[in-house]
Amino acid sequence: MKRNIYDSDKENEWCPGCGNFGILNALKDALVELGIPPHKVLFVAGIGQAAKTPHFLKCNLFHGLHGRALPVAAGAKMANRDLTVLVSTGDGDCYGEGGNHFINAIRRNMDLTVLVHNNKVYGLTKGQASPTSDTGMITKAQPQGVSVDSFNPLAIAIALNAGFVARGYVGYREHLCQLVQKAVRHRGFSLVDVLQVCVSFNHDNTYDWYNDRVYDLAEANHDSLDASLALERAREWGKRIPIGVFFQKDTPISSAQLSSPERPPLVDQPYDPGILRDLLKNLYD
Repeated sequence: MKRNIYDSDKENEWCPGCGNFGILNALKDALVELGIPPHKVLFVAGIGQAAKTPHFLKCNLFHGLHGRALPVAAGAKMANRDLTVLVSTGDGDCYGEGGNHFINAIRRNMDLTVLVHNNKVYGLTKGQASPTSDTGMITKAQPQGVSVDSFNPLAIAIALNAGFVARGYVGYREHLCQLVQKAVRHRGFSLVDVLQVCVSFNHDNTYDWYNDRVYDLAEANHDSLDASLALERAREWGKRIPIGVFFQKDTPISSAQLSSPERPPLVDQPYDPGILRDLLKNLYD
């Protein structure tokens, strides 16, 4: 399968140097190396620069409301279990507006791969603090600095017993590509929180800043089966920032996604377009 099979002809208007380009390219590489054809992939997105990512991929796409990508993705997976369903979302979109959906998608262990472009600001709306902004970070909307603690999505996911919890970095494309592949292969909820540099609105967490701090857990004798150790690593931030697979285990997926002869998935059930026509006619008459 050629890598350009996922190339879209849509014009890209991200800022030059935006970390989203690294995520987009790693995604293309991962899907091609996994051998998944575009018609078998569905990307669900909310609102934000991160949510624009599927526009630049040639595959199925649902672009929904701010913070509401996860319930749409869950419904799509239950309706068609043969689809590889991925969610492209930002730190504000997923952990702010979508925080409740994030928590409950983990609890239900929906078979989804969630890629969070974590640039620690709201990029689309010009740089106010997001849930993951570091304490003290100064923005136009927080001129005195952020006064609350940063939301820790990895620690939350591990505490909720998520089956696959990982962090990538846009500066390490091949490493990120491998993380995406592992997340897609995992059966159940998979979180890949990606350290994504915003060159326009976050001048604290830059490429140089991350390059001086990130290290690979695979080179640190980390045991991804140890939840207590994973939590300890998830809390590590500042002088050293770990990336890689923090925690992984096999857990039963939601019963709503399981097939049975009595209840086939929605996509395999008989479809009568007349019912929809009558419904629309009644709505608009």
